[in-house]
Amino acid sequence: MAGVAAAQQPAAPPSAATPGISIPNFWNPRARGERVEAPQTGRPVRFMTDDEFPPLHFAGPDGTPTGFSVELARAVCERLAIACTVQARRFDTLLDALADKQGDVVAAAVPLTPGLRARFLATRPYFRWPARFVARTDRSLPEPSAEALAGRPVGVVEGSAHDAYLKAYFPKATRKTFPDLATAEGALKRGEAEYLFADGLNLALWLNGQEAEGCCGFTGGVYLENRYFGEGIGLVTRPEDAALSRALDDALQRVWDDGKYAELYLRFFPVSPF
Repeated sequence: MAGVAAAQQPAAPPSAATPGISIPNFWNPRARGERVEAPQTGRPVRFMTDDEFPPLHFAGPDGTPTGFSVELARAVCERLAIACTVQARRFDTLLDALADKQGDVVAAAVPLTPGLRARFLATRPYFRWPARFVARTDRSLPEPSAEALAGRPVGVVEGSAHDAYLKAYFPKATRKTFPDLATAEGALKRGEAEYLFADGLNLALWLNGQEAEGCCGFTGGVYLENRYFGEGIGLVTRPEDAALSRALDDALQRVWDDGKYAELYLRFFPVSPF
């Protein structure tokens, strides 16, 4: 249990420390090398995104693409001192458009998978999908563990990766399955379950919205095992653009180091999924 279900403890850079907010750190300080410059193409680097998946990427009030992924891409361009453009496309067309050279980089919530890596290059993840428990705040409930959840009702979306993980690592919990997350959230709010185990980002958006009405809050740590919850998302390029991919990777590290990552994270995640 300790090696698989243990929660990662993300850390924020000192300049971005904010009480009560956990900012994830996906970078290894020992992996830093010499600064990598972006290749000179003679034209702006064309980023492509989707505009219907807040807070990662969505249309701003004036219709311009914004969101955490988009503003992170713009910060990367600043660190590399290169001109960039950002174009919104339908999500399911992004990778094909990249392959067809209609853009140079995808900055969107496209999961990093073996299938994607077989076709494209990607930076190290700049965001991952943590699994989290939320619990009712009107009861003195223990933090989740295999022993603490024994016999306790835990909501989960039936057939999801979270359902499989709960069965594997919290086998004594009393699973209460629901057809979708909204139904599970409503059940938790009504007291039909004491805990809910699901995607941390969606749970954070729910907790920060009006629907939750302050009923619940995160409890325990984050669960990030790749086999269940994926590798996360990175900036995706074509295989022949290896120099650009390396430069993007280096710039993401610098965006973390100088505190810009934390600034953007706090702007777009008022309730941190971590």
